[in-house]
Amino acid sequence: MQVTHLSLTDFRNYRSAEVPLAAGANLFVGRNGQGKTNLVESLGYLSTLGSHRVSNDQAMIRKDVESAIVRARIHHEGRDLLVEVQLNRGSANRAQVNRSAIKTRELPRYFSSVLFAPEDLALVRGEPSIRRRFVDQLLVQRNPRFAGVLADYDRVLKQRNTLLKSARSSGVKEGRLGTLDIWDERLIALGSELLDARLDLVARLSDPLTAAYRSVAGDDHHPKLLPLLTIRGAEVDDADGDQSADAVTASSGVTTAEAFRQALATVRRKELERGLTLVGPHRDDILFELNDLPAKGYASHGESWSFALALKLASAELLRRESTTGDPVLILDDVFAELDQARRRMLATAVAGYEQVLITAAVLDDVPADLTAHTVRIEAGEVVDPVVVEAAVIGGDDDAR
Repeated sequence: MQVTHLSLTDFRNYRSAEVPLAAGANLFVGRNGQGKTNLVESLGYLSTLGSHRVSNDQAMIRKDVESAIVRARIHHEGRDLLVEVQLNRGSANRAQVNRSAIKTRELPRYFSSVLFAPEDLALVRGEPSIRRRFVDQLLVQRNPRFAGVLADYDRVLKQRNTLLKSARSSGVKEGRLGTLDIWDERLIALGSELLDARLDLVARLSDPLTAAYRSVAGDDHHPKLLPLLTIRGAEVDDADGDQSADAVTASSGVTTAEAFRQALATVRRKELERGLTLVGPHRDDILFELNDLPAKGYASHGESWSFALALKLASAELLRRESTTGDPVLILDDVFAELDQARRRMLATAVAGYEQVLITAAVLDDVPADLTAHTVRIEAGEVVDPVVVEAAVIGGDDDAR
């Protein structure tokens, strides 16, 4: 799979952009603050329905306009698709494939990419919600149906939390909450499906992660992913991302659904006291280990960087193994500046086999020469080679990076 043309309208600092792309490596190079990341961010959004920089879609819409459009022409085995999304301030986003409307959450069916950026260091050092988001985005990329499962789970979770808060404020006794039992069963059904899918995904990532870490670090530090499940007794602190609890993934003879049901019964009184659902996939985490020690708190900066990068490369490898539409587009946003010469060469070797790789860099010399064959230079807020792009840089780095 490859993008042959990217078109932007009112996205970030671009009023309009028409950017042809080639197979193999494509390098966007220019000083910081020119909009390089904006270009690759738009493609990342098409495949994950999210940004690696912000949680709010409206931040990607150019100032003083009501909508932005990202449009990409995708090519695979002689077939071309025109995939586009319109981000709106005052209404739901809209999506099209070949000019026919589709549900926005179906976009990952048509385009797949894996993006790595400096922000991804938070996968190792940040709070649990970041790791949950990473796993869930990959779930949706592998099987877009899970976008609906995640949305339904979030809806049921909100309804259940509303009921718990209402019961707390009104003083309703535990035995008189029959409605809560109904929401419990729906939460268990959706949550168990999500948990089983996450566990399967983490297991499938194991071998690609080991290989990817070795390819970018040059050493085998035995990277591991160990799920921490609250329904199995793990304690996860979302406030500071504490990962001190033991990894708990299974109990002999007990299904995920039954474990979920038992956990809800155990914490029912605490939930009524706090007005909050205390166990389930919305509170779980994944423990990252190197050499049998938690990467968070023990790994060096270089090891943490290698782990995060290896996670993304392992994700790309898993997607390419399972895909019927070819390799995902691999995006490396401002990565090479963080690496020494040896690791730059190793990374260049690791990504060389992908159908298309998009790279951003502030300094051309940071990128190995074999990845610079198709270079797009960005200066003063305009893409000047190979095509001129009308752009207006507004605001600071958040708008024009």
